[in-house]
Amino acid sequence: MNIENIKSVYFVGAGGIGMSALIRYFLSKGKLVAGYDRTPSELTEHLIAEGAQIHYEENVNLIPEACKDKEATLVIYTPAVPQEHAELAYFRNNGFEIQKRAQVLGTITHSSKGLCVAGTHGKTTTSTMAAHLLHQSHVGCTAFLGGISKNYETNLLLSQSSPYTVIEADEFDRSFHWLSPYMSVITATDPDHLDIYGTEEAYLESFRHYTTLIQPGGALIIHKDITLKPDVQSGVKVYTYARTEGDFHAENIRIGNGEIFIDFVAPDTRINDIQLGVPVSINIENGVAAMALAHLSGATDEEIKRGMASFRGVDRRFDFKIKNDKVVFLSDYAHHPAEIAQSVKSIRDLYQDKKITAIFQPHLYTRTRDFYKEFAASLSLLDEVILVDIYPAREQPIPGVTSQLIYDNLRPGIEKCMCKKEEILNLLSQKQIEVLITLGAGDIDNYVPEITKQLSIEN
Repeated sequence: MNIENIKSVYFVGAGGIGMSALIRYFLSKGKLVAGYDRTPSELTEHLIAEGAQIHYEENVNLIPEACKDKEATLVIYTPAVPQEHAELAYFRNNGFEIQKRAQVLGTITHSSKGLCVAGTHGKTTTSTMAAHLLHQSHVGCTAFLGGISKNYETNLLLSQSSPYTVIEADEFDRSFHWLSPYMSVITATDPDHLDIYGTEEAYLESFRHYTTLIQPGGALIIHKDITLKPDVQSGVKVYTYARTEGDFHAENIRIGNGEIFIDFVAPDTRINDIQLGVPVSINIENGVAAMALAHLSGATDEEIKRGMASFRGVDRRFDFKIKNDKVVFLSDYAHHPAEIAQSVKSIRDLYQDKKITAIFQPHLYTRTRDFYKEFAASLSLLDEVILVDIYPAREQPIPGVTSQLIYDNLRPGIEKCMCKKEEILNLLSQKQIEVLITLGAGDIDNYVPEITKQLSIEN
């Protein structure tokens, strides 16, 4: 199906962050856009205000008539939606063109130069940072992001003139195999999604195959510590990066007074005294990767320096809600053990003499089953852990797999408790909070506004 010829687009799972960028893209093209999602959210309310028709009941009768014309309608679904979903079954049984989100993204971006960021973690911040660097430079870009950019309050950037499209390349369900990157960053390959891949070897093989998709004339920028052996086509340059070593790296790192300055070193240039707009230590490494992409795409040294200082971050990615002398509160999307460890270390860098408390909501029964010991080790870097129930997302419960597995494996002596989500505010009211962080990719973020309000009143 030619995307130019379709008149309406229907989304099954419209509220996901990746889906919403496509919804905004098709709205910008003047298409009728409608869809289903399980629950209302701030994001779906924004999409409705922007022109999308979204409902929350699994009901074929609620599909707009325009979307029942199979010759003119494209149906896009997310793998998080069960295959037996009534609306998805209706479209399938009636011969509609049905594609995964990643497939559509691959089609849209095929005719542009894709700047893709892949990896177990760090990809949303790195891709949003790269998009900002390019968007505010003379190079420009279109961007499909996996988080809401705080600079632009959206996850979609559009350019009529730039040849580049920044894309977050998601490895879940092998989605990134639909892409044809011109350049790609790979941030990390810590095993994840073992419900899909089965083994660490299969997970790494998926990334190896992804590297074969990079187009000749392009480049791969891969983290120096990754065990993956890339398999690129001839004509693809391979660069390494890391915090303090590799072809692209940082030197002269200065952290203090809530600020971070670095010097950026590339094979053919050096940019001194770059200030990080979001001064957390993990952003040194994310920033090196984003600057490498921007530099190789033609952004000038001065544009890169200016862009790094003006970057405001991403919603739910090290997202400060309160920051004063009495209390600090932030939310973070970290939901993999390696991400959590990096997040906690970044906070510890900033607040070495404060008590750090985390509320953690595990995401998926399979991930908890596969990594509960690693989760416990990462969370044990904290002073206090509050554990809530597992967020199931697309999964059914697994007997014996609960947050208790993590709880039981936390280090001896750590302050810890189990808590129902709806009891969080009451629990926090009884504590003297110094630094608090919510961690997780589920619906824990829905509680952030109330927590912010309560902590603001108390302090």
